[in-house]
Amino acid sequence: MSAKALSTSERAVRWRMSLALVLWVGGFFLPLAIPLVTGLALPVATKTALSALLILGLPQLLTVIAIAIVGKSGFHYLKQQLFGAAKKLGPPVHVSKLRYQVGLVMLFLPLAASLLEPYVTLVVVQEHPQWIYGAVDDTLFLTSFFVLGGEFWDKVKALFIYEARAVLPAMPRRRVTGATAAES
Repeated sequence: MSAKALSTSERAVRWRMSLALVLWVGGFFLPLAIPLVTGLALPVATKTALSALLILGLPQLLTVIAIAIVGKSGFHYLKQQLFGAAKKLGPPVHVSKLRYQVGLVMLFLPLAASLLEPYVTLVVVQEHPQWIYGAVDDTLFLTSFFVLGGEFWDKVKALFIYEARAVLPAMPRRRVTGATAAES
């Protein structure tokens, strides 16, 4: 494809995406028109049916229409845009030793705290709401995965692959002196 055809195709996809977005978001605002329907001089049954359509029928119909407008090419374009942005936000593949150690502390500190929590609460009276500790623990635990980096994700992934084998770095050998060699 030429550059001009590609840009024309991309413009068409963006136009369809914009139209689909307007229809989809507009569907969420349709229930706000119910007070207008109730103010009309119509029979109660008609008002009820129109109100039900504004809540249950039309938003879903507009969602289906928006999906049809986007189509397969729009779906691929959207997927490319979202995953391209997500790759930029992901953790780096390799991190420094200090960052890795900090990430491990961030990973295991909430786990240790949650294991000890039932015993500590028996002894210590807590003045703060319990959900604050949970929120801090969960945030620390989740951010540790980003601090640990991409190589850690590969290690976690290997846990779920039966054929995966751990490859540990070679440990430096200690020199064996003559006296200790004779004792062995």
